[in-house]
Amino acid sequence: MTRDFLVRSAVAAVLSFLACGAAAPADQFPFDQELLLDAAPMRPGKRMPILTVEPNGNAKIDLWCKAVSARLEISDTAMKIEVGPFPEGLPEMMSAGQCTPERIKADEELLADFTQVSTWRRQGEGVLLEGAKTLKFRASDH
Repeated sequence: MTRDFLVRSAVAAVLSFLACGAAAPADQFPFDQELLLDAAPMRPGKRMPILTVEPNGNAKIDLWCKAVSARLEISDTAMKIEVGPFPEGLPEMMSAGQCTPERIKADEELLADFTQVSTWRRQGEGVLLEGAKTLKFRASDH
């Protein structure tokens, strides 16, 4: 009976350790993943804003129409985003009429929202970037 108790205790300890170890990465920032803005599509076009961050802090932000590079400083729950210059010209890969004035304005507003982010946190499989406005992202499924 003592042997069964010891075996069960050892198994319980190992399972507890594995469960704790598996939970820790859930609180880490999801580097090297395409994070899709959780928002309604903006027509015309199917393009949605995407944030991709490398472990070294270099990032690419695909906006509604244009794309910019960025640099992120991430620690625990704090985040600071420095965005690169907003491109003057339109993207080459866009079809005619896709970069409407409304989409360009939405790009500028979203970029301003990124620069005001001060904290981040995981929410399920997604990430919330919080500042003057909360930006909700989810892992892209493509």
